[in-house]
Amino acid sequence: CNYKCGFCFHTAKTSFVLPLEEAERGLAMLKEAGMEKINFSGGEPFLQDRGEYVGKLVQFCKQELKLPSVSIVSNGSLIRERWFKKYGEYLDILAISCDSFDENVNVLIGRGQGKKNHVENLHKLRQWCREYGVAFKINSVINRFNAEEDMNEQIKALNPVRWKVFQCLLIEGENTGEDALREAEKFVISDEDFEQFLDRHKDISCLVPESNQKMRDSYLILDEYMRFLNCRNGRKEPSKSILDVGVEAAIKVSGFDEKMFLNRGGKYVWSKADMKLDW
Repeated sequence: CNYKCGFCFHTAKTSFVLPLEEAERGLAMLKEAGMEKINFSGGEPFLQDRGEYVGKLVQFCKQELKLPSVSIVSNGSLIRERWFKKYGEYLDILAISCDSFDENVNVLIGRGQGKKNHVENLHKLRQWCREYGVAFKINSVINRFNAEEDMNEQIKALNPVRWKVFQCLLIEGENTGEDALREAEKFVISDEDFEQFLDRHKDISCLVPESNQKMRDSYLILDEYMRFLNCRNGRKEPSKSILDVGVEAAIKVSGFDEKMFLNRGGKYVWSKADMKLDW
């Protein structure tokens, strides 16, 4: 990643990148096993080959595998208009991480890179999503430095299809504990702080909240080796790679909680073909 967010819980433990053919083989296996939706996140997905790597995977998932929903989570700093021209039609949703509309707070958190203004860039990306027919989503992590903020006006102006609001989460070995690359303890907020933030933004209809409780086991996460990551014990424990043992064997130890997935609103209108969007 090119950012250094202080609370990150998907830190770069390796620099390994799966060869494209292997990645496509794994994706085809997942489709075969019933996958309908895929989300590419990082790290920063647009770092690899200037976004070509993730672009080719997005195209493969939509064109070859015909998945109903293909999405990306990005910090947005490396996305160029030429990427949208080439790959925008294959992408259903682009989620951009933005934790604050105060640039000083973004710098405090570590969500920034040199002179680039994160918030200005967000508006530019919003416009490109409109122009190239990609649904626009915002992800925000609520933490010690932004918990008091009122984001109502800015979110309404950006008008995303979905605003995911996460409570800052500790994961052993990632952002807390001995082998961690980050120390997120100073960012953590109480459940009560989180509830107050949600209450302040209750009029925003696209807001989807995720407390620590909802978040921990309600995702099926694959790492860069295509191993499922089980977060049940408060840290990430990898399965064997689906490329070696197949999806069925690997998924058994993924720790995935389907009830919690449904409970957090994980199943929604996620294909842009089904959204009534005013581009």
